[in-house]
Amino acid sequence: MMIARLLESELRKASSYYPVVTLTGPRQSGKTTLIRTLWPRKTYVSLEDPDILDFAKDDPRGFLTQGDDEGLIIDEAQRHPPLFNYLQGYADRSPPGRYLLSGSNNFLLMEKISQSLAGRTAVLVLLPFSAEELASERQDAKWQEAAWRGFYPRVRVSGVPADIFARDYLATYVERDVRLVKNIGDVSAFRRFLQLCAGRAGQLMNMAALASDAGIAVNTAKSWLALLEAAWLVVLLHPWHENLGKRIVKAPKLYWYDTGLLCRLLDIRKPEDLDFHPLKGAVFENLIVAERYKAASHRGKPAELYFWRDGSKREIDLLEKSGSERTIWECKSGSTIASDYFKHLEFFGGQANIPPDRRLLVYGGRDSFARSEASVLGWRDALMRPE
Repeated sequence: MMIARLLESELRKASSYYPVVTLTGPRQSGKTTLIRTLWPRKTYVSLEDPDILDFAKDDPRGFLTQGDDEGLIIDEAQRHPPLFNYLQGYADRSPPGRYLLSGSNNFLLMEKISQSLAGRTAVLVLLPFSAEELASERQDAKWQEAAWRGFYPRVRVSGVPADIFARDYLATYVERDVRLVKNIGDVSAFRRFLQLCAGRAGQLMNMAALASDAGIAVNTAKSWLALLEAAWLVVLLHPWHENLGKRIVKAPKLYWYDTGLLCRLLDIRKPEDLDFHPLKGAVFENLIVAERYKAASHRGKPAELYFWRDGSKREIDLLEKSGSERTIWECKSGSTIASDYFKHLEFFGGQANIPPDRRLLVYGGRDSFARSEASVLGWRDALMRPE
């Protein structure tokens, strides 16, 4: 079963402009399926195949002239960085859409693109399914089920149990992908670091405290966190810096791109366990934030997302910027709305001149409706909300 991806139109558009189109994103997000479906006549090669990798190393010019009639798809392109030096010259002599590159390590891929392919390639990001893309499929009954299952295609389409997929995905990441980028000697310490990062979902980052809890140096913690970002596992949400007061928090907040992996690391074994979990609110907030990243990325746009918090601990969970418009979000996991849920939306909305229809209170119930202070969104409508 093939579920249409929102990014498809942006990929087609980019391939009509640039000789090289690069698709990045986490492993198993559906990159290969998407590009092979869109361009079935292009020659497909993967540098994860040892024979193909040897071909690229031994004869890079011959490798890049494959698929002359229709073009060439190079999967996991970051596995042989010297190839980009040759690709630069071929790109300059090629028509639009000649080369399609994909890769799951953003750090290695973008490093070579910035060195060799700047101005020659469009770079697009495919994250796991968004709730919007899954609209025609079986709907999750509760937000806890949506968060626990996550949105990777193997879970949503192939039927792999969510807990088994998350276990194997994380094990593969630790054993293979991390060591491809960085030689981490103490794998058990890195696994512990992953779990500690999960426990900090939705929280302000204190790198010194994180390093201390993990038993590693601060510089090591920074390096390992950068690895998680490069692999599209976590994202840092930075504070909004518009001058609305002098005492503004400057530390970023940590979120996971997929709540299924987050739940696995938190040892949440079934959706019902979220009902009484101490991080229930953080998981719910993470679910909303991740969907907003997908809403932008799958339309080929940078996600302009922030949070706001002042010295008095008034906080807006999410500020979304689109052109000159700003939308603010408050996330509450409960299914009953309390009057004090609106106070920070009202305060910040008044200070920043954001109208009530762009102040959104997302809660764990189903119904959506307008109030004078803000618009109330049930969790499902919030997940399905487009750009």
